[in-house]
Amino acid sequence: MDLAVDAESHGDRAGHHDSPARYLIPALVAGAVAVGLGVYGKVHDPAGTAFNLAGFSSTGAVKSWLATAAFFFALVQVVSAFMVYGKLPGPSWSATLHRWSGRIAFLLAVPVAVHCLYAFGYQTYSTRVMWHSLLGCAFFGAFSAKMLLLRSERLPGWLLPVVGGLVFTALTLLWLTSALWFFRTVGVTT
Repeated sequence: MDLAVDAESHGDRAGHHDSPARYLIPALVAGAVAVGLGVYGKVHDPAGTAFNLAGFSSTGAVKSWLATAAFFFALVQVVSAFMVYGKLPGPSWSATLHRWSGRIAFLLAVPVAVHCLYAFGYQTYSTRVMWHSLLGCAFFGAFSAKMLLLRSERLPGWLLPVVGGLVFTALTLLWLTSALWFFRTVGVTT
């Protein structure tokens, strides 16, 4: 699908002027979610641990594998988005693949985030940890904005790919500062 065709399907037509509030509200919600998570993580007393799953040696291993699976499905999201936008050839069910890979990635990321917030909170004791904390908040904020924008009509054709790219970039950097770091430091364990 061509971006121009996609823009028309969202009703973005030449000469049509919309209220900036439709873009401002998702941006404000994104900021509120990100700041809210950061404030909660900073003021709450970290518990040290929140959960473990049978078959894993540690909560670090559980989180790293869940994050890796979420990252894998996020990669599927990117490839399927290119198919949906006509930049790569793909099957007729590319849009379904895109939606479901995103849902699965999000569902895998939620227990990791809950554990991080509950067990560790918002930490800044090292550069890696500070960036990880900041990116975790930014990821869920950007994700919230993307979900709100999906329900909007007449979006510019470039907006969802840009916001989706921000979500993917935040998740990638989260994975690099957590799961990859864990696997390199502790080893690839289960």
